[in-house]
Amino acid sequence: MHLFKGSAALVALAILASSPAFAREMATVTRLDSKTVELDRGDTTPVSVWISADQRIDDGDRRVTATSSDRKLRLAIPADERRYVILLGENGHTTVVAERVLPLQQGSNFRDIGGYVTRDGKTVRWDKAFRSGAMPVLTDADYALIGQLDIDSVVDLRSLEEREVAPDLVDDRTGALFIANDYSLKPLMARFAKGNGENMYSGMEKMLVPQFRSLFRRLLADEGAVIYHCSAGQDRTGIATALIYDVLGVDRETILKDYHLSTALRRTQWEMPQVNPEDYPNNPLVKMYMASGKDKPMKANPLYTPSGASYLAQFFTYLDATYGGSEGYLKQELGLTDADIAKLRDIMLD
Repeated sequence: MHLFKGSAALVALAILASSPAFAREMATVTRLDSKTVELDRGDTTPVSVWISADQRIDDGDRRVTATSSDRKLRLAIPADERRYVILLGENGHTTVVAERVLPLQQGSNFRDIGGYVTRDGKTVRWDKAFRSGAMPVLTDADYALIGQLDIDSVVDLRSLEEREVAPDLVDDRTGALFIANDYSLKPLMARFAKGNGENMYSGMEKMLVPQFRSLFRRLLADEGAVIYHCSAGQDRTGIATALIYDVLGVDRETILKDYHLSTALRRTQWEMPQVNPEDYPNNPLVKMYMASGKDKPMKANPLYTPSGASYLAQFFTYLDATYGGSEGYLKQELGLTDADIAKLRDIMLD
């Protein structure tokens, strides 16, 4: 959930693949319509292109082309199927790519955190963790697609008031473990209301220690994919994602670009069910979402301060000064050890 307003220029939404030495993503898959995606490889090195139900080339997989030098290709992949595009080079090396943004009918900001390349050339694995906004009005088709993701657990970063009005159902529909830690949204909103729009995230890392500890414990358990989310999937979820990427070795420029994708990817009309505000007279979340009127979805504001600074960039500066960086925070506040961090990298990176 984003509780602040700030004025700043919009960031570019496309993160283009470049040469492998400087790659942020080795390739991208973007949905064009319900039946078609576009693959952008970023270069024209000859490869064979496969479509697979898993992340390996095996029997039953479909080879789209034996050899292609095209940078971009349109591929037939239905929106209701989770599929992977595998690029097989002439040297036998494979690159796996998938849709980052899942095509949910009534989801908001639901995306795979995989696919980004680290500073040392490794890649964040697909289908290990998914970030999202609230999911109170998913359709049966949405649950069917999520059901293909091998979800082990759902870590809900939201407060009591948020869960009261927009409860999760993914765990009920998939059999996943549901984890939440109780706290009230009211002190957080009061704190933000008194702020000047600068350094708005500082201190949230302490308030959310139970939630973040639960998230990292589920990632370390490695028992299936993890969904973690707040209401908008951008502030609390954005901080959590930044911590994961930073400790895995993704460069901060890429982390910031990914963070700012939330402005375009939110679908605020699906983050809150249709409710009568009179039924929730003391719920600050309902007041916020209904502030613009019953039939007018809340606007997703860019994640910048009044001075034009990125909220997350400011948080990184604070994190570095206070803890010596993300790894220091994970050790000092969440209790992770060097062995835990090494294991996390082993689990999450190819």
